[in-house]
Amino acid sequence: KVGLRVWVSSSLSLSLSLSLSLSLSLSLSIRYGLVWICTTLVFVLSSLGNCATYLVKKRTDSEAPWVFDVNYINLAASLIYGYAIIVPVAFYFSLRYMGSRADLLRFWCLWGYSLFIFVPTTLPLLIPVEFLRWVIILLAGGASSCFVALNLRSYLEASNDLTAVVAAAFGLQMVLSIFVKVWFFP
Repeated sequence: KVGLRVWVSSSLSLSLSLSLSLSLSLSLSIRYGLVWICTTLVFVLSSLGNCATYLVKKRTDSEAPWVFDVNYINLAASLIYGYAIIVPVAFYFSLRYMGSRADLLRFWCLWGYSLFIFVPTTLPLLIPVEFLRWVIILLAGGASSCFVALNLRSYLEASNDLTAVVAAAFGLQMVLSIFVKVWFFP
């Protein structure tokens, strides 16, 4: 009996410590998503945005020289990191003011992961058909907006607060997607 109790207790403590360390490492790795997704998006926007301007330039005037625009990197980094840091902070303080149980770290993760859809979306934006580009970026912006809006609903208790906050989040995501299209994929 004693051997069985020792074996069960050691198995439970090993299982508990493994699950605790696994959940701790998972929660830490989830927090890195903000950094990795934003960094990938900055790289993809700056490189594929330059590629898109090259394709449009060669399509319209094949004799004109094309120049690589290094400022795309600065603009993409400022836009994406600024958006992913400042917007969640603003929503955090707004929701805390409204009496919600908002968590800033979760908001940073939420907005960071909402930007993921723009990473694969930038590849079809290389197609030099303007109508198709607008459809693609608006669909990506809509998906990203819905992701943020649906996840924000869990932080809102009153229905009157829900409409304004969700509409603001939806609108900001759509403005970001339109800015990405207009600036990086003209």
